[in-house]
Amino acid sequence: MLPDFRPEIRAPLCRAPGGRLAAGELTLMQTDLVAALDIGGTKIAGALVDGHGRIVVRAQRPTPAREDGDTVMRAVEGVLGELRGAPQWGGVTALGIGSAGPVDASAGTVSPVNIHGWRGFPLVDRVRAATGGLPVELIGDGVAITAAEHWQGAARGHDNALCMVVSTGVGGGLVLGGRLHAGPTGNAGHIGHISVDLDGEACPCGSHGCVERIASGPNIARRALERGWRPGPDGDTSAAAVAAAARAGDPVAVASFERAARALAAGIAATATLVEIDIAVIGGGVANAGDVLLAPLRAALKDYATLSFVQHLTVAPAVMGTDAGLVGAAAAALTGRPGAGAGLAG
Repeated sequence: MLPDFRPEIRAPLCRAPGGRLAAGELTLMQTDLVAALDIGGTKIAGALVDGHGRIVVRAQRPTPAREDGDTVMRAVEGVLGELRGAPQWGGVTALGIGSAGPVDASAGTVSPVNIHGWRGFPLVDRVRAATGGLPVELIGDGVAITAAEHWQGAARGHDNALCMVVSTGVGGGLVLGGRLHAGPTGNAGHIGHISVDLDGEACPCGSHGCVERIASGPNIARRALERGWRPGPDGDTSAAAVAAAARAGDPVAVASFERAARALAAGIAATATLVEIDIAVIGGGVANAGDVLLAPLRAALKDYATLSFVQHLTVAPAVMGTDAGLVGAAAAALTGRPGAGAGLAG
């Protein structure tokens, strides 16, 4: 669903030293247009986005996540080809990428845990070459969603926030002191790879008991199947199907979501204790389960966020929808392009 952007947008986002996007106000004209890519383990989405955050053209292809790196890049180039074929392409001034991580924004490379063929992959150079030399800005997908939610979503007006995407993987981003804090390489807030079970299952990242290994959609479904849950006649074994079963009272499905909720709560509480966030925004496909996930998450948070300065931490669903990654990537392009100035306002 396309986000409902109001005509006037003020966004506390801009480029600053130390890998942060700092507060500032750049007036963007309605004619401003950038391209955006949202690259994850399931899909590669692309869009042309105006200075008010409105998507005017879109394209999408599935991610061949188990193929070699060049095959994945060809899918990216296919999306870019569709965007370049749009009549509006001539007005595009920059391109932003929100990619599954880890990313290295300073080097322009990506090594997504859930895209096996990309390890130190020179994504920025390849995208720049595919677009005729456009300026390209790279951020992690969790940071992109945080940018979107802080610009116009559930974290708007909050100076200290964690925004998370719970989907094929689990990512996140931080707003600290009113600034989007991406860190030197663009990975700050990568909550999916905080270990919450020291003796837990091995994670593809190389650690054990990571939040992602417990709370991502595929792992919720895997755990339910391992413990005896069976799909309906349609054979759907997705996390969405497990969520539907949980709503219907299936105890195995309920238990799988409760386990995911506890892992998320532990990661959120640890983050809050370190940096004193006051809101955690939860988005991504798994968050569409609604209270099947959020109710046990809020309950578990009371067990983990026990110190006085984190007891009032709020958990809220994301409001930017499935386009959050694209809108956040567009924000990176708008604030990072040459001559853009200090920030965003629409």
